[in-house]
Amino acid sequence: MLFIIWLGLFMGCTNPPDYPLEPVIAFEGMTRNSMVQGNLDNDSLTVFFEFTDGDGNLGSSPDEGLIDVFLTDTRDGFVANKYRIPFIPQQGVGNGISGRIALVVYTTCCVVPNYFPCTNSLPDYPTDTVIYEIKIMDRDSNLSNPIFTDPIILQCL
Repeated sequence: MLFIIWLGLFMGCTNPPDYPLEPVIAFEGMTRNSMVQGNLDNDSLTVFFEFTDGDGNLGSSPDEGLIDVFLTDTRDGFVANKYRIPFIPQQGVGNGISGRIALVVYTTCCVVPNYFPCTNSLPDYPTDTVIYEIKIMDRDSNLSNPIFTDPIILQCL
C-alpha cells in the first residue's frame, strides 16, 4: 500500500515541459512535391509541421482576426498566404503546448523571365520550382523560427 502512495506522489510531481516562450516549429513533410500552376485554388498539397510554445498562447478566436501562420514564397519574398490557428486553450499548470499542424497550400503561378505569371504553354519553361518559408506567431507577437518546405515543382502547362 505504501508503494502505491509513493508511486502516485512520484507520478503527480512530473515537471511541465520546458519550452521557450516563443513558438518553435519543425518541418515534418508534405503530401507530394508537385502541383499544376494556377492563380485559383485548382491544385493543392498539405504541409505538416510540429510546434511547441512555452506559454501556450497560440491561436486566436475568429473575432480577433489575428494572422498566426505566414507562408512566404522564397522566389520573390511575397507573403503568399496567411492562415489562422484556432484558439488553443491553456491546459494544466505548465501551460506549455505542443502539437502538429497540417497546412493546405494552394497552387501558385510559375514565375519565368519575359512572361506574365500564370502564362500557359511555356515551351522554354515547362516547370518552375518554389520553396515556401513558414513562420508562426503567438498572441504576444513572438515569431517562431523559420522552416522551409521541400522544393515544389510547378507544372507550367
